[in-house]
Amino acid sequence: MAETIFVGIDLGTSRTSITASNGFRKTVWSYVGYPKDHVALKRLGGREIIYGQEALENRMSVHLYRPLAGASVKQQGVVDPEPVKKAIRDLLEYVVREINAPADAVIYAVIGAPAQASVAGKATILEAAANCIDSVIVCSEPFAVAYGLDFLDDTLVIDIGAGTTDLCRVHGSMPSAEDQRTHYVAGDSIDQSLSKLIQDKFPEVQFSINMVRAIKERHASVSPKMDEVEEVLPVGGKPTNFNLTEQVYSACYTIVPPTVQALQDLIATYDPEFQAKMRNNILLGGGGSQIRGLGRAIEKGLSEYGGGKVTLVEEPQFAGSNGALKIALDMPTEFWAEFRTNRELASQGMSGLVS
Repeated sequence: MAETIFVGIDLGTSRTSITASNGFRKTVWSYVGYPKDHVALKRLGGREIIYGQEALENRMSVHLYRPLAGASVKQQGVVDPEPVKKAIRDLLEYVVREINAPADAVIYAVIGAPAQASVAGKATILEAAANCIDSVIVCSEPFAVAYGLDFLDDTLVIDIGAGTTDLCRVHGSMPSAEDQRTHYVAGDSIDQSLSKLIQDKFPEVQFSINMVRAIKERHASVSPKMDEVEEVLPVGGKPTNFNLTEQVYSACYTIVPPTVQALQDLIATYDPEFQAKMRNNILLGGGGSQIRGLGRAIEKGLSEYGGGKVTLVEEPQFAGSNGALKIALDMPTEFWAEFRTNRELASQGMSGLVS
């Protein structure tokens, strides 16, 4: 009898994490690269696709895709072009292949998506999954975080990724659309804000968005007592020291007001008898949760609405994929039949979804 492997996947704009029932787990950068020409193909050892950090480091030699950025999975009203769909499919196949499942294994997966993912976005995930997964369920990313940590009773979950900040109201049952909010001030938005603030203050400085992202990841903070940010950046090719403390703080703080507003909206539209409990049970996860002082800043922002208590998740890198795996393991067997795909048909270029 074929082995069944359950998988949880947090398909992120910046990083994708996977946790499997065979004990495997891994996080990769959500990049896919295709060699530009025969010289690049030779340089990459004949490989027609490279992934993750390697793709990013070889971006001068490849057509580089960060396929979840701006895709229908993350943005409403987007139509994904075929190259983006292919890159999403290739990325998903890569992370599933990494679990080293036996060739005849049956793979059941729960994949996290933004709280208010569009129908088109979910369809893109299902289409991509049909090539490598036998049955797939798409769930809300913040709900997966809450489920994995057993925070299922009157909890507000914030999941901050690169493309979106997703919020979910959890109250002992599967969340509905009314229980979820998404806004687009997240990791990528902070990078863009920081880039503009640096350029406005120091117009002579030279940098790339990847350099700005690295600065943010080293120093991100909204603490009023944050450490000084000293970075060396080129000016006309000459390494020059800059103090970027104010710019890093201001860029990171842009996430606080829309998050507080979304939290208060979820609180205000909840049963008044349980609002105070929910306000004091806020779970903060995702890569953006590592911004120093963010939990305290959100609590301070909620003070005019009656206050709140924010708890940071442990292992934010795997909280979403761990929760998705737990959902997969707890799902009744008969449910998987409703969400099955046909990998053989998909591999032949035909629809992999089975009605």
